[in-house]
Formats: sequence, structure tokens, C-alpha cells
Amino acid sequence: MTRRVVLALASVLVLAGCTAQPTPKPAPLPTPSTQASPAPVDKSCHPRESLRPAGPPPAPGKIPKTGTLGKIQERGRLILGTSQSTLLFSYRNAFTGKLEGFDVDMGRQIAQAIFGDPNKIQIKVIGNDQRVPLAASGAVDLVAYTMTMNCARWKSVNFSTVYYDAGQRVLVSTSSTAKSIDDLGGKKVCAAVGSTSLDNIAKVPAKPIPVGRRTFADCLVAFQQNEVDAISTDDTILAGLAAQDPYAKVVGPPFTEEPYGLAMPKDPEFTRFVNAVLEKNRENGTWAATYRKWLGRFGPPPAPPAPEYRP
Repeated sequence: MTRRVVLALASVLVLAGCTAQPTPKPAPLPTPSTQASPAPVDKSCHPRESLRPAGPPPAPGKIPKTGTLGKIQERGRLILGTSQSTLLFSYRNAFTGKLEGFDVDMGRQIAQAIFGDPNKIQIKVIGNDQRVPLAASGAVDLVAYTMTMNCARWKSVNFSTVYYDAGQRVLVSTSSTAKSIDDLGGKKVCAAVGSTSLDNIAKVPAKPIPVGRRTFADCLVAFQQNEVDAISTDDTILAGLAAQDPYAKVVGPPFTEEPYGLAMPKDPEFTRFVNAVLEKNRENGTWAATYRKWLGRFGPPPAPPAPEYRP
């Protein structure tokens, strides 16, 4: 049995042990003839621009009890939708069973602002393709899930200001000679279904073959079992995947810009409140402390993304 197969089996066992939910069967590999053409890019907005806060966030106990904020306070907890398999951003700690990471802490900081307690939060594990529908319907109050802001999504949900800037790159085997996505023409490249990464792969002129899996953890298993040649998504996610496989490396410069925003129902009052919390946390060092906690291995914190607001 090869070491790569051992890694694959280990990944499957870890994923199975981390959740009581049954592991879904992987989606069938698409072929070039069945791969849908990527949708044209919607340029009808400035996706990084959100709603300007009315001022500093009010103290817990003095927050308006209307709209989404009122629903959250009446319930007594914030419902956060996120991943359980995005290492460093939102993943289930195999030792404690708890979900943790940069994205989870973003949600806890909003709960802290509402209740004065970051633990007044209910975390729901959702799929990539559920992020917009669940935020739009109000089934979750907030989605923090390495989620790229774009105009198409803005039509269904509201976004916060950018809380993290990423860019799409490629993960390949350490034995691969590929230096970038442009060297993977005709090769199978995996990304999660419902992610912008899958569309971006299909737009590459070299014509790699996009392959969808339910999560990027499933992509890693497919990669380790030699079902796909590479994985392509945001560099933040790839860093977590590479940390799990000594036979993988991340190559090439970023070929997209991926601004992450917190998604929520189309409630302007709640959006302005969330943006006020994010602005306060940029200024008081909370954002930098969160970066050091989860991503400090990659170097000191950069300046947090500057907020951009609609006119």
C-alpha cells in the first residue's frame, strides 16, 4: 500500500470521526462533454462595497430589538453557518470536537457584540452550495465560510465589508512540474461545488477540466487517491490542505482576487451593525490578534482590509 493511499485512508477516517453525520458519497467526476460552461461574470455592482455603519456598535443590552437583531436577541444566540473541514478557518478539532478557526472567531465576535458573550452562538455545519440560500432565507443569521463577495451573490444576500483578502492558486503533487494553473491544460482540477473556484477553473484559457466535490476536504481525498491532478481554490484554503499532505505543494501566483465577506439576510440594520463591529475590531487590534492566532505561522499580520462603503 502506497504512502499516498495511507494518507487518503487517514483523511477519510479523520473526516468520519469528526462528525456524527454520514459521509456523503462523492459526486461523479464530470467529463469535458458534461461540464457546464461558466456563467458570465456579473459586473453590475462594486462587490467590495457594503453599507456604512451608523456609528460605533451599541453596547449589549442597548441594541435595537427589531429585524434580524431582534430575532437573535429573542432567541438568545446567534446562528452561524460555516464549514467543518477548512483547516485554520473553520474546522472541527479532532481532540475537542469543537469547531474553530478564523471564520468561527469572526462569528463569535459578532455574538460578543450582541450579548457580551462570544459563546452565545449556535454553529451549523453547511455545504458550499448552501451558503447563499441559508443566509438569504434567514435559516442562519450569518455565514462565515471563506466566502467570496460578488455581484451575483449580492442579489440574494447582504455582505459585510471585506474581512479577509485571498487569491486563487493551485495545489499539486510535490513531483509535479506544473508551475501554475496554466500548466494544467487537460488535467482534472478539483474545487468544491457551489464555490467561485470551480467557475474560475473553467475560465482558464489552458482548459483544465473542472471537477466538483462537496467540500475541499473531499477534493483532498480525491487528490490523494489520484482521481484528480490538482486542487484549485483560495490560497488560504490550500495552505490548510497542504499542511495535511506532505506530498502536496502550492504553486503559482494568485490568478484571481477573492475578497471574503460575512453573508447575512438582506437586512440593512443588521448589516450596518456587523460592519460597525468589524470596523471597531480593525481599530482596536482584535482583527490582528485573530490573524496571529490562526495564521501567524505564515508571518506577522498584514494591515486588515480597508472597509469600502457604498455612496
